[in-house]
Amino acid sequence: MQIYSVHAGLFKLDGGAMFGVVPKKIWNKLVPADDNNLCTWAMRCMVVVGGGHTVLIDCGMGDKQDEKFFGHYEPHGPYSLEASLKTHGITPGDITDVFLTHLHFDHCGGAVKKNAKGKLIPAFENARYWSNEKHWAWAMQPNAREKASFLKENFQPLQQHGVLHFIEENEELFPGFNTMWTYGHTEAMMLPLIDFKGSKLLYCADLLPSHAHIPLPYVMGYDVRPLVTIKEKEAIIKEAHDKKWWLFFEHDAEHACCNLITTEKGIRPDTFSTPEDIPVLVKKR
Repeated sequence: MQIYSVHAGLFKLDGGAMFGVVPKKIWNKLVPADDNNLCTWAMRCMVVVGGGHTVLIDCGMGDKQDEKFFGHYEPHGPYSLEASLKTHGITPGDITDVFLTHLHFDHCGGAVKKNAKGKLIPAFENARYWSNEKHWAWAMQPNAREKASFLKENFQPLQQHGVLHFIEENEELFPGFNTMWTYGHTEAMMLPLIDFKGSKLLYCADLLPSHAHIPLPYVMGYDVRPLVTIKEKEAIIKEAHDKKWWLFFEHDAEHACCNLITTEKGIRPDTFSTPEDIPVLVKKR
């Protein structure tokens, strides 16, 4: 199995929304805000090659929205998903599966594109797209809190083109590619847990959007069930620590991965890494 970190770009979100009840005086030291209280975040995706599959996990916000929409989030940086895939010798046509952790626009917007005639079509022409029935139903009838994050043009065309598939809880996508389901951020968000070179790598999606969110009270204001998020974080972080998993951060603009260590303040990041370096670090242990 091979794992690659691929970048779909940088964007900005309100720092207070990203850290919930934690005061700006504290979180601003970890992720500095600009004059508009906006912090820079990554849209870091992952490619997993193994078992006859080339799986893309999440795909950023895409480029089909209008200027007004992008004005709210200021996408920027030298990255594009297609260019990042190309650095690893992968083309969009090579992708066999697109695994969507959840259907918020910054995670699935790149799943659908406009063709030359302006028609919405799947962006990865040879891929099956994966969600689950619970989350799909939730996204199709969004609550007022999440309505702005569920844009149906990002995912409904997948069903219309017959490329959408649902996975069950505790079902492997293929051997070595498992999922953990969480319910605090949104209904039935799926976190891939991947067997990798003698270790496990957890794709944290929006349970832990960055390494700065590892302390338990650091919960996003976007979460629909923040107290559930805290319980899920506590259990998953403990398991990751005890079993020496690596964590992969989708929105951390600085760090892709880390493992964990116990400190006087609780469980915190130990070694920062990239997926490519993890096998070397595992061997050294």
